[in-house]
Amino acid sequence: MRAALLRAFGPIDSITLEEVPAPVPGPDQVLIDVEIAPVNYVDLVIIAGRYQFLPTLPLIPGKGPVGVVSAIGCSVTNLRIGDRVLAMVEQGGYAEKVAVASRECYLLPDAMPFEHAASMSLAYDTAWFALCERARYTEGETVLVLGASGAVGLAAVQIAKAFGAHVLAGIGRPANEARVRAAGADAVIDLSAPDLHDGLREQVRAANAGRLANIVLDPLGGAVFDAAIRAVDWCGRLVVIGFAAGRVPQIKVNYLMVKNIEVSGLQISDYRKRQPEKLARCFAELFKLYQLGALKPPMPVVYPLQQVVAALAAVRDRSAHGRVVLEMRREASQAPHERGAK
Repeated sequence: MRAALLRAFGPIDSITLEEVPAPVPGPDQVLIDVEIAPVNYVDLVIIAGRYQFLPTLPLIPGKGPVGVVSAIGCSVTNLRIGDRVLAMVEQGGYAEKVAVASRECYLLPDAMPFEHAASMSLAYDTAWFALCERARYTEGETVLVLGASGAVGLAAVQIAKAFGAHVLAGIGRPANEARVRAAGADAVIDLSAPDLHDGLREQVRAANAGRLANIVLDPLGGAVFDAAIRAVDWCGRLVVIGFAAGRVPQIKVNYLMVKNIEVSGLQISDYRKRQPEKLARCFAELFKLYQLGALKPPMPVVYPLQQVVAALAAVRDRSAHGRVVLEMRREASQAPHERGAK
């Protein structure tokens, strides 16, 4: 089978497309014929060797592929050959086939195309855990989503709105306002505004009837975190999801005490390993909301597997207008395109 293989950590062109033996599923595993695999920012971190858990080399990157079960292990009872699934694996998605523990697979609703499932993978579950598990959202609270036009941010806007939140979308580029408004944002917070240290807090007050945010979801870090912590209301919660802005921020803990606020982190991979039952609940709820029409994942920008380096570059440079995915059976001669576009 074809696979994108990483033999040494480094730049994205360290990835090479190779023919490798297809995996054989173990007793509690299924073999999946991969249709589409999302390309995530975390893949860049792993390839560079900067991930908090360095995997063993060589490896096939790729978290959360979607596809069809083509073989099952002797102990598997919850899946059948032909089932359409989302596989929440930590690696192996950038390949035509992947072997996955059956408990890590989630049956797709009949009406959900692979493209939507790939757009949801690792983005909507991360957003759900940040909002519901770490921030303990209750109905009617005000949620400020930073980096709201990114994959996780856009998912968080949709989920928070579906749960009845007053949603403030923090964006760094005015051109993204229409996108976050369409996802359900009630107001937009300009993260590119001057004097963000004080200005972000004032923007939140202006958009929220003079109140600060009950919950802040932060995938950015850096100076945005420094400003956003000041926009958290009394007894509010800020959840650290990542550091896409580059700098890992620090905080004086006396500030948390004075305002009775809390800052927590989310490492969703740990939930997959330690509490898989919560992940099952997460996807059951997400798929239900999808079927009700409350969640509308964007159609992705599709690259063939042969153009994996270009797909990674599009994520790195933020040049793609939408979620970037790899399609295993797409011809290399075909240009990348947004699925559904003419």
